[in-house]
Amino acid sequence: MNLLPKSCKEFGSADYWEKFFQQRGRRAFEWYGSYLELCGLLHKYIKPREKVLVIGCGNSELSEQLYDVGIQDIVNIDISEVVIKQMKERNASRRPQMSFLKMDMTQMEFPDASFQVVLDKGTLDAVLTDEEEKTLHQVDRMLAEVGRVLQGRETEWLFGMEEGRKQLAASAGFRRLITVALHRGQRYEGMDSIQAELSARVMELAPAGMPAQQQVPFLSVGGDIGVRTVQHQDCSPLSGSYVVEDVQGDDKHYFRRLIFLSNRNVVQSEARLLKDVSHRAQKKRKKDRKKQRPADAPEDLPTAPGQSIDKSYLCCEHHKAMVAGLALLRNPELLLETPLALLVVGLGGGSLPLFVHDHFPKSCIDAVEIDPSMLEVASRWFGFSQSDRMKVHIADGLDYITSLAGREGQPHYNVVMFDVDSKDPTLGMSCPPPAFVDQSFLQKVKSILTPEGVFILNLVCRDLGLKDSVLTGLKAVFPLLYVRRIEGEVNEILFCQLHPEQKLATPELLEMAQALEQTLRKPGKGWDDTYILSDMLKTVKIV
Repeated sequence: MNLLPKSCKEFGSADYWEKFFQQRGRRAFEWYGSYLELCGLLHKYIKPREKVLVIGCGNSELSEQLYDVGIQDIVNIDISEVVIKQMKERNASRRPQMSFLKMDMTQMEFPDASFQVVLDKGTLDAVLTDEEEKTLHQVDRMLAEVGRVLQGRETEWLFGMEEGRKQLAASAGFRRLITVALHRGQRYEGMDSIQAELSARVMELAPAGMPAQQQVPFLSVGGDIGVRTVQHQDCSPLSGSYVVEDVQGDDKHYFRRLIFLSNRNVVQSEARLLKDVSHRAQKKRKKDRKKQRPADAPEDLPTAPGQSIDKSYLCCEHHKAMVAGLALLRNPELLLETPLALLVVGLGGGSLPLFVHDHFPKSCIDAVEIDPSMLEVASRWFGFSQSDRMKVHIADGLDYITSLAGREGQPHYNVVMFDVDSKDPTLGMSCPPPAFVDQSFLQKVKSILTPEGVFILNLVCRDLGLKDSVLTGLKAVFPLLYVRRIEGEVNEILFCQLHPEQKLATPELLEMAQALEQTLRKPGKGWDDTYILSDMLKTVKIV
């Protein structure tokens, strides 16, 4: 019995597959290899508790064998009604948790981010029968749907949208780019081990005519490829699952990071650990404690983190630039003796408001954070604490500012800072959420700012059209607008003021930043020698 089609095009036809499975009957047909041939690779990347989608399942035994070894949260889809009926009957009693659905993979009915793994063992080849425009459009629809239902960076604007992928390829400097997601459970010593594992697979996708020994460069979007030490993990009703972890930097210092697993490649907060609580020392102390502890005793909690954080060090370049913006307040040499009122929206690990609090002794800071779990994380793991000059308000920043703007005798802040991320990764702007730069809301921000004050905004926007719109809206409310791009990152820091006559030329800006730094470098006060305030303002441009 010949089951092969008359031409490759028939592989893309639903009618062909209906006839194929009617003629084939219930005997399994394996494309490209059996479970035994593939299990080593599959178990490296699929964990038992992950939710798996198999697209174009056919009557392969692969899903059944994965189920039998413990990977049981599996949904199988196929365009053939015949094969779905066969597979339901075959598995109904033996594998009750596994489901089979008749569904077109280019129009899937699942909600966004429904699966940790999408598995395809030949379906893409069945669709990609030629390189005609109509066929390529079908492939694009398939991959877009796979990206939509996957949890991870696949749904981010940079990876999930055509314009984002073009921008990524352009920034990498190549016409053809392959993106690979490394999951947090995978362990690699460095880029060399990743390259060794993937090189052969990469060359299988190389364009025709490329020499077999051609060197293909590997680039990393994030720098923390090595081993992480997870200190704490939990789930917040607002922010979802998150971890606090320690990693070693290139300079051998250890850093503590807060990561939201919904956006696991973005470091939400980061702080440098003091050297006396190095990773090795922590491991040694833990080992010594284990020797002394009775077998049934509970694990000790990690060392109290508040004592281990280097509070004089700002890890994030955009935080350094935001602090440098205080030089715009004029008379910087007097700022340490001047009462300053600051509003910071977005707490995270608390390093930004804590740095201002510690270095400007007359400052009073209101920090607004929507998620109460983050205040606990900042206090327990990042050395943050409240005082009579530092108060945290658990509230939505939009509501908090709206409430202030509507009061009589409303407070007036010398500085308002926005460092708040968006929870929607599909937008081309991940910081702040769009509502924070709506013109009607910006008017409320303006109303709580002193006439000589400065509004400082961390903007992370890859969509150029959207960014232009944001800048236009800001300029309409704040006529004086400086922009400082953070090198090597998407972040841009915007310094907004009300009076264009206050405009400073670059030499004046640098002079004021230098004066502020000299004031801050007081004997006995912790100061990071690599932090040059004037360097933060050298590349500032006026919009």
